[in-house]
Amino acid sequence: MLNESSKTRVVGVDITHEGTAFAVVDVRGNILAKDSMSTLDYPNINDFVAQLSEKIVMLAEQTCGYENVRSVGLSVSSGNFLTGCIENAFSLPWRGVVPLAAMLRDRLGIAVALGNDAHVRALGEYTYGSAHGMRNFVVITLGYGLGSCIFSHGHAHLGANGFAGEVGHTCVVPGGRECGCGRQGCLEAYCAAEGIVATARELMAESGERSLMRECEELTPKAIAEFCNQGDQLAIEVYRRTGHILGIGLANYASVLNPEAIVLTGGIARAGKWLFVPTNDSFEEHVFHNVQNRIRILASALSNVDRDLLGASALAWRVKEYSLFK
Repeated sequence: MLNESSKTRVVGVDITHEGTAFAVVDVRGNILAKDSMSTLDYPNINDFVAQLSEKIVMLAEQTCGYENVRSVGLSVSSGNFLTGCIENAFSLPWRGVVPLAAMLRDRLGIAVALGNDAHVRALGEYTYGSAHGMRNFVVITLGYGLGSCIFSHGHAHLGANGFAGEVGHTCVVPGGRECGCGRQGCLEAYCAAEGIVATARELMAESGERSLMRECEELTPKAIAEFCNQGDQLAIEVYRRTGHILGIGLANYASVLNPEAIVLTGGIARAGKWLFVPTNDSFEEHVFHNVQNRIRILASALSNVDRDLLGASALAWRVKEYSLFK
């Protein structure tokens, strides 16, 4: 069959509780244009899909012509690549199982692939970032939640039901803090955003030591990292404790998987040495001795927004082409 034309653009979409970003991307990974919209303004999923579809078509028409867009890739929390659905995401306004890929495909008339945000971030790192050239690695996302994706022999390992890699919901403190998933002692409850703030509040309650954290109106991991840079010892201890627990969780993970590297992404990874040094120390202390000092812990070299959009675009290239317009 003679193919007279080849579509050379895709759209990458990153959906979070904070907002939805989308971009037109070419075959070389160049972001040609991007835009964004609110997520929380659309508690009705049908309204969200209608608005996102309209904005994607508008951006594509202005950039390259919608007829040149091959497919769309979606990055979303609790997304399942195998089903194309968002499944029980507690951080988004839509409850239950949402067949978002099918809904968007029906609106746009072209192929749509949907992946878990950790899966998509790993694709971004593999294709364009710190994991480029690696075949066996793990990407950990530290932000509102704690997610991960396993790459084995150059392919994402998704598991039988599409939810492999949920290291954030492995227990590191038996009977510990309650996690958003309803269980106790999960890694996420200590090393994601709310967990770090909880550690800070616990430390301030335990100690009478002076700290800039006590004067902070809105305590966040970013603010705590800034206080570390100013020499605040209590803030430094917050990240030391966080890194110690994170190192244990990563050591358990690495002892099972034996990856080449673990790439840390997300806003919390920007804490830099305050997080990485105690994490690495704890990791080497607890990891299986035959892989000690053989597994690198790396920071993502990409900006969060661009990495997620590029990862979503890489996902879009992997879906089989489909169009209502042929």
